[in-house]
Amino acid sequence: MKLHEYQAKALLSLYGMLMPRGGVASTPKDAWAVAERLSAPCVVKAQVYAGGRGKAGGIRLVNTPEEAEQATADMLGTRLVTAQTGPEGAPVSRVLVEEALEVERELYLGIVIDGQVQAPVMIASRAGGVEIEQVAAKHPELLLRETIDPVVGLRSFQGRRLATGMGLPVSMANSLAQQMIRMYEAFTAKDCSLVEVNPLVVTRDGRLVALDAKVTLDDDALFRQQDMAALRDWGQDSPLEAKAGQAGIAYVKLDGDVGCLVNGAGLAMATMDTINAGGHRPANFLDVGGGADPDRVATAMGIILDDPQVTRILVNVFGGIARCDDIAQGIVQAIPEARKGVPLVVRLLGTKVEDGKRILTEAGLNIRFVDSLREATEALSTH
Repeated sequence: MKLHEYQAKALLSLYGMLMPRGGVASTPKDAWAVAERLSAPCVVKAQVYAGGRGKAGGIRLVNTPEEAEQATADMLGTRLVTAQTGPEGAPVSRVLVEEALEVERELYLGIVIDGQVQAPVMIASRAGGVEIEQVAAKHPELLLRETIDPVVGLRSFQGRRLATGMGLPVSMANSLAQQMIRMYEAFTAKDCSLVEVNPLVVTRDGRLVALDAKVTLDDDALFRQQDMAALRDWGQDSPLEAKAGQAGIAYVKLDGDVGCLVNGAGLAMATMDTINAGGHRPANFLDVGGGADPDRVATAMGIILDDPQVTRILVNVFGGIARCDDIAQGIVQAIPEARKGVPLVVRLLGTKVEDGKRILTEAGLNIRFVDSLREATEALSTH
């Protein structure tokens, strides 16, 4: 789960990291009030779940409250298109208005989980303020890493070593090490998969300030981070993904035309691979869950049917904890009379399979039963 920049900064400031003065605005008048309070040149920043905002016009430098008000009016209600959003863009419903700082240097700090070393890793670079992917591709020697022992945490000497590698003076090494330690405290306390400050700037008066921040939480840990889960902005997701997320259904919209209703993430991925191998394109990843009841299945099927790209649907269910008759009842419940002609290719195995097939057959759906995924891909070509 991603946080907006203003939320990420609020979180990191709780752990002692220094942020620019500012405030969030959801109306132009609110932006005017923040800029008036700051009494200085400001930066107005669109709040979306994407980077590359500056190049897309989502970050503007203003000199007066009136300019802040106008910049906010120009942004709110629009969709900001960046390299990370795709052509559909992301909706702007609020902005962050902050003081403009006099910057001496721009640095990069980030913490991620490294699967190879099976531990968090602190990444640092003297090349802050630009996309870190570009730095990694063009100048990998500028990326410094320190593996963090999860038992003892990030140590001060590791931070000082990174500071030295970034060319900072000894007088600033301890301060930077403390910033890194505070980042790691937030990372572990909130079950994050990413904490990134880009850039962390050195101001002309010698302060270390987080000019931008990005935080992503591990979705599987949100059950113990309810206060953070409540911060999610569902408006940043596509309508179908938002509907699935609010229902607790694992769903990812893709660009194909074969809707997929599957129980189990592994089986869903295998189903998608098989569809691709058979020359078709899946319209989604969807895991309805192992213990799905008819209502949950109906919600999942409704999400698939709401996708205008879907021309046919593949149901691939192994009835273990989930029963095939419950799956079938949910499918029938979701398909209205006007949509009963949608081609369905159905593979049911396991608990109550015969009851499930009977329920689907009696519903008068345009259905074809198969016993294997190979048959399923063949049926998608002819059904």
